[in-house]
Formats: sequence, structure tokens, C-alpha cells
Amino acid sequence: MGSVIGTTTSVAVDLVIFTVRDGLLQVLLVRRDPPPFAGTWALPGGPVGPRETLETAARRELGEKTGLDDVYLEQLYTFGDPDRDPRGRTVTVAYYALIQSGRVRADESVSWFPAARPPRLAFDHAKILGTGVRRLRAKLEYTTVGFQLLPPKFTLTDLQNLYETILGKRLDKRNFRKKVLSLNLLRPHREKRAEGAHRPAQLYSFKLGKMMVLEGQIV
Repeated sequence: MGSVIGTTTSVAVDLVIFTVRDGLLQVLLVRRDPPPFAGTWALPGGPVGPRETLETAARRELGEKTGLDDVYLEQLYTFGDPDRDPRGRTVTVAYYALIQSGRVRADESVSWFPAARPPRLAFDHAKILGTGVRRLRAKLEYTTVGFQLLPPKFTLTDLQNLYETILGKRLDKRNFRKKVLSLNLLRPHREKRAEGAHRPAQLYSFKLGKMMVLEGQIV
């Protein structure tokens, strides 16, 4: 068996942190100060410590960038193109996280951007972001992962708007509501919320406290 001599490979984690705000699926980016790509935007991330697991490193980076440690986080994909980092061979394991936008304070160095129209990104982060969007859209169809982006109580309109925003397409209102209610995922509440000129809408909450795989598809 052959071997590679004189090469050093670093291991890193990168985070695709999603939210829905202003009617758009958005991603959290950080502005880089050091070279390479100084002054450009990038996904949050960094090297894995010598005694860290990949998930520990990802959660550490998540906490450092957002101040949060209680959000949905899932491993996305491994990116290992030899030329992805001009400083040397670096393999990165990407994760994606789902956060309600109001929980993160943006400033000049950390900000939300539309996932479909991000600024120029450092390294291969545009590729990583695209992979994250595709994964989220796919999982939205057969899991309850999207509920991570909703407030504790929401209307069926809120839920449909969330799905339409992430999927980037319109959904039939009657069919969507019929399917969601048939899955027995929601707990109705006595409270109602006014929605413009329409009659007050029923408020719901998610019955289970974690993401689950469904027997059928929501959309």
C-alpha cells in the first residue's frame, strides 16, 4: 500500500446557519479580517482542536459566533478539495444549524444575507452553502426539521409561509393544511391571532420537542 510523504492535512468545521426573516431564507456570515480573502464574507467556522470531536468543535464555533448552544445542528457533508484553502490542505466537515433570527444580534462583522443571493464568499463556501440549501429543502419534505424555525405558537399560515420561503415555491393552501393536520403533529390552543381583515386564526404548537422523520411527505 502506497503512502503520501511530506503532507499535512488540517481538519476544520464550517457552519451553515439558516433562519427565515423578511420573507427570505437567510444565512449567517462573518467578515474575515485576516488573509486569505481578507475583507470578504465567509461561513462561520474554524479548526478542530486536538482533543475535540467534530460535533464539539461545531458547537463551540456556533456558541462563539451566536452565543447559543440550544439550537438544531446536523452534520452536512465533508469537503476536501486539495485546493480549497490556499494556506494548505484542509478538510472541512460542514454542519447546518437552524436559528430564529431574533436570537442573533448582527453587526458589521456578523450579518444575515439571503441564501439565494449571498455576497462573494471566501474559500469554497458558496459550494458549501448551496449544499446546505439543497439538504434543508430535501429534509423539509419528509421531516419536521422546519419547525425549528417557528416560534412556540404559530398559525397554519405561518407554517405554510415558512415552507414556501424555504422551498421557493407556492403551495396549495387546502392540500397543505389537510396534509399537515392529518399527520397529527400539531397541538391546537384556545388562543387565536388576528390576521388582517380575516377572522382570527387558530394558534398551534408542535407536539414533540425534537425533529422527527415522517411516514409520509408534508409537501
